Amino acid sequence: MPCRNVQDELHAKDATRHPRNAHTAYFIDPKDLLTIGRRESQGYDVSVIYHSHIDAGAYFSATDKQNALINGEPTYPDAVYVVMSVMDGKLADAAAFAWRPEQRDFVAQDWRPPC
Repeated sequence: MPCRNVQDELHAKDATRHPRNAHTAYFIDPKDLLTIGRRESQGYDVSVIYHSHIDAGAYFSATDKQNALINGEPTYPDAVYVVMSVMDGKLADAAAFAWRPEQRDFVAQDWRPPC
């Protein structure tokens, strides 16, 4: 399900607390989080989480990791995280990452995008 990025709204309200805008950061709309939670309670699973890095590479950033963890544990330990690199408005690359408990980290998966 597509989710709305509210980063620009946060930045406009408090640029000190939220110095980045939607070009360089993503903050999921809390309403979308509630919808996801409702769907999970109906038996749906979160299996893939994807987002893009605009004018940057397809890597799992420190911010990506921070947002994927709650108290050091993955929010969705079975999900695959796909990060797409978008350069000049076009898909340039993509990579997939999954939580590996033995490494306590998200590790790149052997996967290539169909582009």
